[in-house]
Amino acid sequence: MKNTEAIIVTIGDELLIGQVIDTNSSWMAQQLNAAGILVKKRISIGDSETEIVATLTLTNKEADIVLITGGLGPTSDDITKQVLCKYFKGKMITDQLALENVKHLFTNIYKKPVSEVNLRQADVPDVCTVIQNTRGSAPGMIFHSEGTIFISMPGVPYEMQGIMSEAIPILRERFQLPGIFHRNVLTAGIGESALAELIVDFEKKLPSEIKLAYLPAYGMVRLRLSTTGFDLEKTEKKIEQYFQNLLLLVHPFLVTPTDKPMQEVLGQLLLKLNLTVSTAESCTGGTIAGLISSVPGASQYFEGSIVSYSYAIKEKLLGVKHKTLEESGAVSKETVSEMLDGLLSKMNTDVGIAVSGIMGPAGGMPEKPVGTVWIAVGNKTTKEFYKLHQRFERSKNIEVTAINALNLLRLFILNHYQLK
Repeated sequence: MKNTEAIIVTIGDELLIGQVIDTNSSWMAQQLNAAGILVKKRISIGDSETEIVATLTLTNKEADIVLITGGLGPTSDDITKQVLCKYFKGKMITDQLALENVKHLFTNIYKKPVSEVNLRQADVPDVCTVIQNTRGSAPGMIFHSEGTIFISMPGVPYEMQGIMSEAIPILRERFQLPGIFHRNVLTAGIGESALAELIVDFEKKLPSEIKLAYLPAYGMVRLRLSTTGFDLEKTEKKIEQYFQNLLLLVHPFLVTPTDKPMQEVLGQLLLKLNLTVSTAESCTGGTIAGLISSVPGASQYFEGSIVSYSYAIKEKLLGVKHKTLEESGAVSKETVSEMLDGLLSKMNTDVGIAVSGIMGPAGGMPEKPVGTVWIAVGNKTTKEFYKLHQRFERSKNIEVTAINALNLLRLFILNHYQLK
């Protein structure tokens, strides 16, 4: 039986020049994948009638579903709706439910008068099926063409996600969708090539319908097994057998046998052991705290952070000795040790992280080049220290340091606390 395929099209000059990062495609791909729809292609184009028409023509018949975001706003550069109307040979009419929604938004939510431009948001081609937008003023639109379904949605992520929640059930009714199964395992402490050598025999024995992907990032490697099938029970059972074999092979380097990010893995460990955590950050500027607090329920274990960027704050808030900073420098084992001591004393948490480094592009020295980072993790009686040598640009150095710091604390907890 044929798989149902989709193409994602994002429209907007701001995407092409990098002014806005396209997060919509990734989110939509995840939702389609979970529904059993394979994403065949992702296309980004500008606010050009010629480009939009060419893309509609290209994707028509090439996929079962084409999802389009962007260009539905009220301003002159938002032309997607007009082009769709022309392409599908329709005429503009006012959708009464959409009109009521626009009036409600401006009168009761925005508390602003409704302009004629805003009211035109309720105009739609008479050849489409409307999906009402409960999160904004531009409705979603469904068009049918020679077996292909086109769904146009606003580019605002929050609004697009609301319309997608309505569109997925429609697609489920229209297509017979298989189950798509993924099994993920996150590893650390082993590189991609070494990991490939470790599981080479396992990979050779995989049946053709089960795919293995290597997803390296931040000094870690995520492995993903994927397969599809219409017999859900049989398909899931088969991939699970191979996944359990994979877990046995990578066990010494296992972080989590799930698709969860490092901050969530650490958070679950802290909750399980009823431990609290805090951070003292210099070079990462609060990034580690941001990752920890991004997890729902983090207030149960995260007390807070001290971003001690300057020498003065390290001394005043964390009690780092002036002599230590003068003799060893901010980026040193001695400094992060005292930062961690001061943090645990001030915050009174069970465990903590302290980091200090040189993120670049300037500030490096022969003995401490850009990318040098010292990390301390521990509790009030035991500390462990790590020196990292990052090789990326500034923002990536910060990200890699933050993720590694979380993992080092995870390892410290596993080594020094007994799991219940």
